[in-house]
Amino acid sequence: MFKGFKNFLMQGDLIVIAVGLVVATAFSTLIKAFTDSIITPLVSAIEGSSSSSPGLGWTVNGQFVDVGTFISAIVYFIIFMVVIYFVLVVPYRTYMRKTGREVFSGPKPAAPVKTCPKCLSADLPVAATKCKYCGSDVA
Repeated sequence: MFKGFKNFLMQGDLIVIAVGLVVATAFSTLIKAFTDSIITPLVSAIEGSSSSSPGLGWTVNGQFVDVGTFISAIVYFIIFMVVIYFVLVVPYRTYMRKTGREVFSGPKPAAPVKTCPKCLSADLPVAATKCKYCGSDVA
């Protein structure tokens, strides 16, 4: 039972989904802080209602634009992403390399190719001696 559960947890898609969910949650917090601290006070200032609170920011038409809270949310987001990377992603990649499975780390570079001098096809493998399109010898 535990082996099956471990295999379920170590599937690549599950870890990717979990990290994506955590990133989405943290990004949601960042957006909420931006909206609550900057957009809402500016809209309230335009319509003329007033409420203010102390902190890093400025007052516009009686409304306090709380930039300090938004900066705190950005710092929280960065710290949170660093922790998620080192607590989830790095150990997962290490585990997958030890088990011999491929770990996605970005797009793979394209294989080197050469061009046929006769038909100008540009997708011939470097080791090719004949063009696969026109049959001519390729140096």
